[in-house]
Amino acid sequence: MDRKYVLVINPGSTSTKVAIYDGEFEVKSYKIEHSKGELERYGEVSDQYEYRLNLIHTWLEQENIHKSSLKAVVGRGGLLRFVPGGTYLVTDKMIEDLKLGVGGEHAANLGGILARGIGAEEGINSYIVDPVSVDEFEEVARISGLKLIERKSLIHALNIKAVSHRRAEELNKDLKDLNLIVAHLGGGISIAPVQDGRMIDVNNASEMGPFSPERAGGLPVGDLIKMCYSGKYSIEDMKKKIKGKGGLMSYLGTIDAREVEDRVDSGDEYAKLIYDAMIYQIGKEIGAMSTVLKGKVDNIILTGGLAYSDYLVNSLKEMVSFIANVIVYPGEDEMGALNKGVLRVSKNQVKPKIYEEEVMPDG
Repeated sequence: MDRKYVLVINPGSTSTKVAIYDGEFEVKSYKIEHSKGELERYGEVSDQYEYRLNLIHTWLEQENIHKSSLKAVVGRGGLLRFVPGGTYLVTDKMIEDLKLGVGGEHAANLGGILARGIGAEEGINSYIVDPVSVDEFEEVARISGLKLIERKSLIHALNIKAVSHRRAEELNKDLKDLNLIVAHLGGGISIAPVQDGRMIDVNNASEMGPFSPERAGGLPVGDLIKMCYSGKYSIEDMKKKIKGKGGLMSYLGTIDAREVEDRVDSGDEYAKLIYDAMIYQIGKEIGAMSTVLKGKVDNIILTGGLAYSDYLVNSLKEMVSFIANVIVYPGEDEMGALNKGVLRVSKNQVKPKIYEEEVMPDG
């Protein structure tokens, strides 16, 4: 049988998304749902491997997709050691680190493990693409202002890289020849200057930068310290206030930007103030990142779920269009981004990277 398909696997906390691609065309896709009870049977995330693998095999059989028709398998990159961006072959060392959870426990850690499992069965390559642990910082960007604390690259790498490649293709240019500012706008917000194809800085979406629908973003440090030592809140309380119950949730009791916009449209002045404040902070961060590129910005790209909002997009354009033309790619196509990472390798546009050769010294 002709091997022509790429199988894409994207494990999440309550689901496993799977898709079959023929070139850039999505042939089939499905979201396998997992109940909380099913997953609670397993102690560690890596213990879910056989369970999820069997469900993927069942889906392939139901769709009459023979594994002998697969030419490659790609999984979502997990919390690995810090590495540059790119498409990585899944190696023994990567599997070891994914199982150990060297960067933390996360369902995405199963992406590479599952891809390797099916790839090994068929004797074909398995890959991951632009994992969460991508770090391409310039050294100056790591300095925080307190020697005990280093700024870290925690970023929506997969989508930021994907839309950067998309823009380069549309302009018929090499990504390395473009200077871009990419704003991933979702439950968390990552705003990165992309230079020479690398994300050379970013706000840590969980701790810094603009507030988002559920995250507090950068806060006045003195007042935050007072809260921590007030005796009113536990460390878990504070973590939830910063991530999960911050941002729009803290002020308006919802993380749904569409609901907030409905309230704005109905004349809710307070909702408008808070929503405008989030947009204001996003615009400020884009402006700050333009200085990293010394003002030489080819395009500003708005992406992620919030980029579907005309109100938000138009407001940001008013703030930042003087820097560069604003391009909007709403949503986040993780499955397509993973597939395209493999396509770049199969078309010899890039070479696949070897994880253990790319790990940063302090990774």
